[in-house]
Amino acid sequence: MKLLTGLVFCSLVLGVSSRSFFSFLGEAFDGARDMWRAYSDMREANYIGSDKYFHARGNYDAAKRGPGGAWAAEVISNARENIQRLTGHGAEDSLADQAANKWGRSGRDPNHFRPAGLPEKY
Repeated sequence: MKLLTGLVFCSLVLGVSSRSFFSFLGEAFDGARDMWRAYSDMREANYIGSDKYFHARGNYDAAKRGPGGAWAAEVISNARENIQRLTGHGAEDSLADQAANKWGRSGRDPNHFRPAGLPEKY
């Protein structure tokens, strides 16, 4: 636990660079909210084949917030995928999820992963 806390702290400090610390934290908080909203929408939609779209959308929305949002998206995405790997979920699916995560964080259109028939609400 101490190692994880240290890694998160170092990552936060390195991610801040010359930006205001509080601005970075605000972006990170808003980015985490974007990630939660995408996760909640994915659960609500319960639409087969939409997983990658919601991964990309959450990361895209968070990264638009700025460096803090992109940092939060990366930390949350990596933590989620690492937990899934530890619990025995498929490595191939995890790699595909990470590709969608990176796609969204890079600012590319998450609709690339949008499945046909997914309601417009999402």
